[in-house]
Formats: sequence, structure tokens, C-alpha cells
Amino acid sequence: MTSIILPYLFLLTSLQQGDDLFVKQEYQSAIASYETYLQTYPNDAGAEWRISRALISLGDVMKKDEREPYYRKAQTYSASAVQSDSLNSDAHTWYAISVGYVSMYEGTRSKVKMANVVKHELDYAIQLNPQNDVAYSVLGTFYRALGNISWFEKQLANLLLGGIPDGGFEDGERVLKKAIAIAPTIIRHRFELGVLYLDWGKKEEAKKIFLETVHYHPNLASDSHRIEFMKKKIMEL
Repeated sequence: MTSIILPYLFLLTSLQQGDDLFVKQEYQSAIASYETYLQTYPNDAGAEWRISRALISLGDVMKKDEREPYYRKAQTYSASAVQSDSLNSDAHTWYAISVGYVSMYEGTRSKVKMANVVKHELDYAIQLNPQNDVAYSVLGTFYRALGNISWFEKQLANLLLGGIPDGGFEDGERVLKKAIAIAPTIIRHRFELGVLYLDWGKKEEAKKIFLETVHYHPNLASDSHRIEFMKKKIMEL
């Protein structure tokens, strides 16, 4: 019995170790731990979406011209996670995120198609888990992007490119507040709401949330850039 339990416990430890390393922002080491787990369980959605998350987090802190391979690899892992477990909310979330990142390197027509994929995947992730704060947060960013598209551009996209999802600043505010309600100490959720307010022309609301958030403990390595941005905007507003 012991000979069966020990390898199993080792594998569980490698998955937990990966999570611990991710929290410490040691993304390369986290990926190595998750890959160790996948060697025994090659179709485990939990390990696959975690690798996608770590690759995106790693890509976010690389130089701009070095990020694309990380995002594309993240898409491969998250797509596999969705195939491995189609009912895994986190798998759909990170697939949506990775598709969104990869779309930055595609042409206009592909961008529109991928935007619809992102929206569908995030909606489904939330349907599977209504407490998925990451999905709400990214959906808020998605709606902010839609809010920055003019009426004319939307009509042109609908006419020539097959259409883009509906949504705007009000939708973004709603879902970002939902993300914050679920996970109030995550900098990314609050930062995105502040940026949405800036784009919306609501400077006082943006300054207020930046002042509330700027001293929060970083959850991701990329939070250092968010904190720097907020400090700069607080001085300007």
C-alpha cells in the first residue's frame, strides 16, 4: 500500500509545489513542476491550464519583442486543457486569455474572429463557475476595448468582418466590480477598473481606485508595471 501511496503523494506535491512557486512569481520553476505532473498525467486539465497561466505571466514581464512565443505556447496548453476537460472553468478562462494575447499578432480579420472566441469562452467559463473572478476581470478588459471602438468602426466591422460582440464601458464596469467583489485584493481587477474609468473620461473615479490600490501587495510579477502606472496617473489627475 505504501509503495502505491508515495508516488501519488509525490505527484500531488509537484502540483502544489508549482502553485507555491507561481505565488512566489517563480514562473519557470512552476512550469517545470507542472510538467513533472503531466509526465504521469498527460491529459490533466488542471496542470495544463496552470502552465498556460504561468507562460502568460512570464510573457507579460518579457521584452515586447520576446513575448509572442510564450503566448502562443500558452494557447497550445490551454486549448489542450479545454479538450481534456470541457467543463473546467479555469481551462476556458486561460484559453480565452491566451487567444486574446495571440490575436495581437494576427491580421484584422483574424482579430475579429478571435474576439468572438474570447467572448464565448469567458461567458462559458463564468457559466461553469459564477465565482471565477479572473474570467470577470478579463471580460471587463474586453468590454473596455469595445468601449474604445467608435460606432463607425463597429458598423464597418459588422459589414466587412462578420461582426464583433456587443458591449462597452458600462458592461466593463459591472463585471470588473463583480471581480473585485469576489477577490478584492487582486491588483489586476482594480487596476483595470481604474483604466476603464480613464478611458470613459471619469477621472475622479479612476484616481480614487488608484489611490486605494497602489499600496496593495503584488500578486503577479506584472503588477509592478501596474503600480508604476497608477502612481504616475495619481500625480497627473
